[in-house]
Amino acid sequence: MHWASSVGLLGNELHVADLAYQGGGPWATTGIKRRPLQDLTCTEKTLNRALAEARAPVERGVARLKSWRIFCRSRCSPNRMTSIAEAVPTLERQR
Repeated sequence: MHWASSVGLLGNELHVADLAYQGGGPWATTGIKRRPLQDLTCTEKTLNRALAEARAPVERGVARLKSWRIFCRSRCSPNRMTSIAEAVPTLERQR
């Protein structure tokens, strides 16, 4: 899944992204790819693990939103979809 996750700092936002965004610019913090014929160092593995932990809640949230049919088949204004998306956590808590 190619989503950039904001774990943001207001104004100077830090975005944690998956490896598909590597080279995407200074806004995207990505993991470190293994170089050909070389393994990652322990430090690089630790960094990748920490980035994956930061991305995981956002990835789960996006997966949960995708399970709602209204987002797959909507034919309304994107502005309206924003307010619907804001209502989803409330509806999920009521389940």
